[in-house]
Amino acid sequence: MLKTYAVIGDPIDHSLSPTIHNAAYRELEMECTYIAYRVIQGDLATGIESLKKIKISGFNVTIPHKIEMMRYLDDVDENCKKIGAVNTVLNDDGILRGFNTDMDGFLEPIKRKEIKIKNSKILLLGAGGAARAIVTGFQKEGVNEIIIANRTKENGDKLTEFSKKIGLDARSVYLEEMDVLDKKFDFIVNASSLGLNGEKNIIPEKFFTEETTVYDIVYKPVKTDLINKAKEKNCKIIFGYEMLLGQAIRSFEIWLDKKAPYEIMKRSILGGF
Repeated sequence: MLKTYAVIGDPIDHSLSPTIHNAAYRELEMECTYIAYRVIQGDLATGIESLKKIKISGFNVTIPHKIEMMRYLDDVDENCKKIGAVNTVLNDDGILRGFNTDMDGFLEPIKRKEIKIKNSKILLLGAGGAARAIVTGFQKEGVNEIIIANRTKENGDKLTEFSKKIGLDARSVYLEEMDVLDKKFDFIVNASSLGLNGEKNIIPEKFFTEETTVYDIVYKPVKTDLINKAKEKNCKIIFGYEMLLGQAIRSFEIWLDKKAPYEIMKRSILGGF
């Protein structure tokens, strides 16, 4: 019997998830398919009902639903509880079980490249669901200092409170205020939508050094203006598709309880660009 999986969010037409998962199903000759399903803000309850009607086997959750989705789950894993956001749902005979693979997906390429995380100083752009997972991941790996730069101070302050609650020394600034910061950062992480539509990098040049790791979780375009600036300054670079791959592998394994074909999924991402 054909199993159907999906990714829900808005916008959704840029998503590479169908390409990645369908390549894995083909490789393993599985009777599964993966679709992108647009669910606009305010329409989540209706969207979930529609997915239940088609007996969806599982789905990924992306912007803007990662936090609100928590209200519609019957059961959640420890990462979801800690982060307060969900990005992977398993439909277990009508019982919706939530998981958060953002944290593991984010950390995976840092660990694979053997970049030191402990005691690092972090500049993080963005304060949404993905940013929460990133903060939690850094805390888990022994970071104790983080500065959050966000368009709206209110959301930045909320993430700062969350960070302090889990044991991080954190403060927030407006994106426009970054220039007043005088610290050197070990990691600059873009977890905002900046760059998604070709916007120019707004991070001050003084923060880019050869010791800095620049990690842009925007994966399309592959080379955002931030990534190009980091290259120019000889920073260490982690691309958004590397986090996407880490998340996809974890989702695949949650849904299907078998090892994901890593190389095939990686090739499908790069081919998708």
